[in-house]
Amino acid sequence: MNHKREEQFIITLVSVGCIGLVIESMTQGWEFWVPPLLIFGMVGLWWMYITGKLEMKIREVCYFAYSCFLTFFHGIHETSFFDVAIVFGLAMVVFSFMNHIYMIHLFLAEYVVIMMIQAVLFAGKTSMVLSALTVSKILLHPAACLCVYFCCLRLVKERAENEEVIERKDERIESYDEDMEDFLSNISHELRTPVNVVNGMSDLLIKKNAGEEAYSIKEAGIRLSYQIEDIQEYTEAKRNKLFLEEEEYMSTSLVNDVVVAFRAIGNNKNLELIVDIDPHVPAKMKGDIKKLHKIFRHLLENAVKFTKTGGIYIRIYAEEKEYGVNLCIEVTDTGIGMTRMDIASVSAGMYQVNKKRNRSSGGIGLGFAIVYGFAHRMGGFVKIESEKGRGTTVRITLPQTITDKTPCLKVDESFQGDILFHVRSDKFKVAKLRDFYRFMARNLASGIKVPLYSAETVGEIERLREKLQVSHIFMGVEEYEANRAYFEELAKGDIVITVSADESFRPDAGSRINVMPKPLYAYPVIKILNGSMEDESEEFGEKFDKVFLKGVKALVVDDEPMNLVVATGLFKDYGILTDTAGSGAEAIEKFRNGNYDVVFMDHMMPEMDGIEAMKRIRQTASGQGKTARVVVLTANVVSGAREMFVKEGFDGFIAKPISLPDFERVMMRVLSGQKKTFGGEAE
Repeated sequence: MNHKREEQFIITLVSVGCIGLVIESMTQGWEFWVPPLLIFGMVGLWWMYITGKLEMKIREVCYFAYSCFLTFFHGIHETSFFDVAIVFGLAMVVFSFMNHIYMIHLFLAEYVVIMMIQAVLFAGKTSMVLSALTVSKILLHPAACLCVYFCCLRLVKERAENEEVIERKDERIESYDEDMEDFLSNISHELRTPVNVVNGMSDLLIKKNAGEEAYSIKEAGIRLSYQIEDIQEYTEAKRNKLFLEEEEYMSTSLVNDVVVAFRAIGNNKNLELIVDIDPHVPAKMKGDIKKLHKIFRHLLENAVKFTKTGGIYIRIYAEEKEYGVNLCIEVTDTGIGMTRMDIASVSAGMYQVNKKRNRSSGGIGLGFAIVYGFAHRMGGFVKIESEKGRGTTVRITLPQTITDKTPCLKVDESFQGDILFHVRSDKFKVAKLRDFYRFMARNLASGIKVPLYSAETVGEIERLREKLQVSHIFMGVEEYEANRAYFEELAKGDIVITVSADESFRPDAGSRINVMPKPLYAYPVIKILNGSMEDESEEFGEKFDKVFLKGVKALVVDDEPMNLVVATGLFKDYGILTDTAGSGAEAIEKFRNGNYDVVFMDHMMPEMDGIEAMKRIRQTASGQGKTARVVVLTANVVSGAREMFVKEGFDGFIAKPISLPDFERVMMRVLSGQKKTFGGEAE
C-alpha cells in the first residue's frame, strides 16, 4: 500500500469512528458541546488531506492527536468501561500503518491513564457486582489490549526492516545501473575506437584505389559497428534507459531509409522490394528519426534474412489523431513465416526466436527485441501476423507530431495524361508479388488522383492508347527486353518510357528511354510525372549539399594516434587545415597559442577527459577574447549521450565511426557564418 492510499485509509477509518462517537454521545447524553468539536476536527483533517498544504509528517501527527482525543472522550465515560480495550486495540491496529512506534506506545499509555480514571469511577460505584464474569472481563480486556500492542509493535518493526531491505536493494540496483552505464559507456568507447580506425583507414585505402580488399574491410567494419550498436541498444531497452532525440524530419526520408537500407543489406537472392507510401502522409513530422532509421534496418534485415524467394512489401501511411498522427509502418515478406510460439517469444522481448533459425541465417538475434523496445519507448506498439511457410507482416504504430500538414507527395496541377504500368504477372514466381504491386499502384493512383492503368501485354497497351491520352509508361527490364524496338519507337514520340532496372542495365546508345533505379516507388514516379528527369538515381529526403571548408582550421584532440590519422585524412577532402593534440592538456596549450575555427574533442582520455578540457578551452577563449567552437567526437554513444554532451556545453556531437553526412550537418550548423562553400571547389 503506498503512502497516499495509507493516508486515505486511515483518515476514512478515523472519520467513521468520529461519526460513530458523535451518534453514541447524543444517544447517551454525554457533553453536548463536544460533538461539534469532533465534526469540526474531522472536516479540518479532510481539508488537510485534500489540499496537501502541510507536510506528510505534520498531517500524521494531526491525525494521531485527533484520534487520541476521540479515544479519550470515549473512554472517560462509565458506560464505556468494557469498550475501552476494543477501541484502543482498533486504534493501535489502524495507526500501525503509519509505521511510527511512538504512536503505539502513546496509545498504550493513554489506555493505562483511561483505565486508572475508570478505576476511580468504578471504586465509587455501589451498583457494580464483582462476579466471576466481571472479574474475568476486567482481566481479559487489558490482556487483549497488550497482545494487540505487542503484535502492532512487531508488525511495525518488521515493516521497517522490510523497507530498509528494499531501500538497500534499490540502492544496489541504482548502483548497478550506474555501474552498467559506466560499463556500456566504456565498452562502447573501447570497441568503437578500433572500429573507427578500421572504417576510416579503409576509406582512405578506397580513395587510393587499393582494390576490392579495402571494400571488404570497410564492409566488415560497418557490420561490426552495427552489431556493437545492437548489443548496446538491446541492453538499454531492457533496462528502460532509452532516450528519445526528437527532431523535425521529412516523411519522404523514411522511404529513402527503406531503399538505402535495402541496397546496403545486399540482395544476392534477387528479392523484389515494393515500397508503398501514402501521398497524404504529412510532409514534415517530429520524432526520433534515428530510431526510425534503425527500426527500418532491423525489419528489413529480418525480412531479407528469412525470405528465400519473392520479395518484401513496405507500406507507410498515417492516421490522424488529436496529437498529430499515428505513423503506421507495415513490413510484409514472403519468407518462411513464424509459429505462434515464435511470435509469443518475440513479443516477450526474448533475444532470439529460435537459436537454430538465427544461426543458420546470421546475425545475433536482437533485431525484434530492439524494435519492440524502440516502439514502446516512443509510445507505440508492434503487432506481428504470420503463418509458418506463408510469410510475415510486422505492423508498427508510432505517435508523431505534425510540423507541416502538406502532403508529402503530389503531382503538379499542370500535369495532363494517363499513366500505364506495364508489368507481366507471369514473371513473378511468387503470386503475392503481383498483389503487392497492385496495392502499390492502386494506393498511388488514389493518393495523387491521377488515372493509372495496368497493361500486361503490348496488345493491351495499344488498346488503351486508342481510348486514353497515354503520357507515361512504367515497366521493368523484362518487359522492355521482350519488346525493345516497340518501346524505343514510342519513346521517340510524346510518350515517356521509364524502365525500372538495377545498376547493370544500360539502354542502347542514343535511346530516349529513362532508367529508374530499382525499386519502383512513388517518389521517382511523381518526379518523372512532374517533368524532373535529369537524375532519377538521386536519393531524396533531407538534402544537404556536400560542404567544402577551405581554409577552416580545426584542432582534433584524441589520445588514440590512429584516430588522429583517420580524422586528418577524412577532413582533408573538405579543405580543412587540421592540427592534432594527444591529450586535453596539449589541446589547451595549442588553443592558447593558436587560432582554430573548431575543436573536435574526444571524450574519454586519461588525466583530463574531454568535458573538462572543453570547459578549460572555453575559459581560455573567454580570457583571450576568442570564440571557442567545440564539437565532441566520441565513441561514447549510449542512449542520451548527445543530450548529456550538449548540456555540458559542447556545440555539436559526432559519433565514431564518423558518418560523413552527420559530420557535414554539424559543420554547417556550428560554422554558420564562417568560411564555407557548397559543392565542388571552394573560393
